[in-house]
Amino acid sequence: MSNRLAIYPGTFDPITLGHLDIIERSVSIFDEVVVAVGRNIGKQPLFSVEERIEMIIKTTAHLGNVRVTYFDGLIVDYARKLNAKAMIRGLRAMSDFEFEFQMALVNRTLHPELVQVFLMPHEAYTHLNSTIVREVSSFNGDISAFVTPYVAKVLHEKFHITDDE
Repeated sequence: MSNRLAIYPGTFDPITLGHLDIIERSVSIFDEVVVAVGRNIGKQPLFSVEERIEMIIKTTAHLGNVRVTYFDGLIVDYARKLNAKAMIRGLRAMSDFEFEFQMALVNRTLHPELVQVFLMPHEAYTHLNSTIVREVSSFNGDISAFVTPYVAKVLHEKFHITDDE
């Protein structure tokens, strides 16, 4: 197992170019990055866990030190199980900061050895989130600036959109 393993948890419903940007930044810092697809009881995902994992695997295939897994429960418990040294979180705006800061303090209390690492995506992706991508896609909007071509195809299939529409 790598010395410097980081975990990047999220719902990834679907993975966006903002997520990918954070992953690409992370792999240059850590020996291995585990992208951990989690269940968020406050969300009803469009894609199954298996579909989300497949999208992430295909989206990150060009990166050699990424592993994609699923977790259920507290992320700090899963990080401890993996012997992760750090947890990566993306920050897009000040609104993200307040929530992430609170979560980081809780996580530090639950797992003091786990370092919280906050990364900002490229400014082209600061407005981007999976909810926006799903909504634009559901109306057959152009999502090519938000997701990879593969993810766009999967989204269009999910919404039964063909190229003729």
